[in-house]
Formats: sequence, structure tokens, C-alpha cells
Amino acid sequence: MPAPERFFCSDAARVRGDSIMGTAPHGTVWVLVEYRGGWPANGFDGLDIEPATKALVFSAAQAVRARVLLVRRHGRLGREQEQPPRWAVLHFDGLGAYRQRWGTWRRDEDLAGIATALGGPGVLGRPPVVLVCTHGRHDTCCAVRGRPVSRALSERWPDLVWECTHVGGDRFAANVVIAPDGVYFGDLDAHSAVTAVREYLAGLVRAEHLRGYTNLFPPQQAAVAAVLRRFGPAGRHDYTVAATSRVADDHWRIRVDGRLPHLSGLCVDVRTFRTPPRQLTCNGPSMSRAVTYEVTSVRAR
Repeated sequence: MPAPERFFCSDAARVRGDSIMGTAPHGTVWVLVEYRGGWPANGFDGLDIEPATKALVFSAAQAVRARVLLVRRHGRLGREQEQPPRWAVLHFDGLGAYRQRWGTWRRDEDLAGIATALGGPGVLGRPPVVLVCTHGRHDTCCAVRGRPVSRALSERWPDLVWECTHVGGDRFAANVVIAPDGVYFGDLDAHSAVTAVREYLAGLVRAEHLRGYTNLFPPQQAAVAAVLRRFGPAGRHDYTVAATSRVADDHWRIRVDGRLPHLSGLCVDVRTFRTPPRQLTCNGPSMSRAVTYEVTSVRAR
């Protein structure tokens, strides 16, 4: 008998036309740990490092709801292999100001500096970090679709781009996250990823591949994406969510303000619904329902 055809969650999501709007996980703090060996399926939690240090990092990260990611440069080899691995703590205040603090580690105990950095102010500004999920041991599509994107972006911006472990939304691979600004892009290939990052660095975000901004909750993310789709690309902070009300269990009304007068006070209606049970990841045998956000209207108040 012929072998069963291999399942790829991102292929299935594209065939179904799964919406990416409102699928960015909420959070404004990031912890990056450079690890050049093989990544365990569960990322940092699976590393064989000193238990007390791991517990300290996790406890400090959980206290501020930080996401902990393993990172590495594309290809793993090169001049940076002669330098000690790095770690970083990235903060975003949700209003446009962000801070970063970087360090190095040679021994497991050196990672304790992450806990200190999570409680400190950090350095204002610095260039953004471009994260590409290539975590193949977590989900096959992340590697199959993520690595070509990582290669293309690394060739253009070698100092900004890192491969990283699971960022959520395997079925939307390739996924790219701009941190600490919290911009999630999905359904990318090498060409569209270069375009998205180039436009972001030029001060523009368009709706086409935008999963959401992580300082917003999913219905708010969908509302901003709908405004961008209707009125065109805009800067990361050109729109703000001014008010959010829940009209019904499945209906949100969100007011979005823009910097331009004619784009201020927009009222966006967002409805939510659950999809039928589906296999949402390559490696997950169970069927799950996904929450989807549909924008029904965008109008001036």
C-alpha cells in the first residue's frame, strides 16, 4: 500500500483560507537566549542547564509575562561562533518607547543576569530585532517555510535577523516577529518577508501579512488590520485603540484613532466565531477549534 501523504499544517491552512488577523499572542516583553546547538522541541525549557538558574529565569519571566525564545544566527557558523553566546531582554511599553539590555554567557549561571535585566530599565532605543521562527522540532512547517525566509532576510540585514524557537501560529509559517515592537507577520515567503521587513524599517506596515500587534488583544488587532487594509499602509504607531466595548459574546466594537484627522474616531465592528475541529499543527494529532475574527464594518463615528 502507498504511504500516507504527509500532512503540513501551513499547506492545509492556505487551502482553507484561514484568516491571520488577530492571531498574534499578547505580550510586550521578550527574553532571547542564543543557543547554537540543537533546539529541544519545548525550547528553553528543554535545555540541559543548571536547574536553579533555569528556574530563576522562568520565574522572573513569568512575573512580567515575558516570552522566552532561543535564538541563533542563520547557518550557525561564521565569525560570531568565536564570540560568547548572547542573551537579551526587550521591553515595549505599548506607546512607542522600547528598551533593550544585552549580555553574554559562557556558564549556565551567567544567565541569571536575565532576571536582573527583567527588573531593570534597559537602554532606550537601539535597532529592532527581526525574529524568524525556524523551530522544526516543534513543527515541521516552521523549518520548511521559515529557513528560506531566514536566509533571505539574513542576507539583507545580517545584524538584525535571528532565527528563533516557537512564536505561535505554526499554520501561518513562515512567521516573522519584529521585537520589541511586537509586530507579527505570517504566511510569508522569502520575497514577501523581505518586502514586509523593508517596509517596516521604512516606517510602514501593511495589512496583507499582518497577524497583529502584541500590545493589543486579538479583536483589537483585527480592528487595526482592517483599518490598514481599508486606508493603506501606515506606521506602527500611526493608529491607536482608543476604546473597546463588548456588545455581545461574539461582537466587539472598537474605536481606532489615527494621526490624520480624517482617520480618527473610526468605529470597527469585530465578530468572533470558532471554526470546526481541525488539525492545526503538523505534529499535533488532536483536532482543535480556532477562534477567528471577522470585521463586519469600518465607519467614522
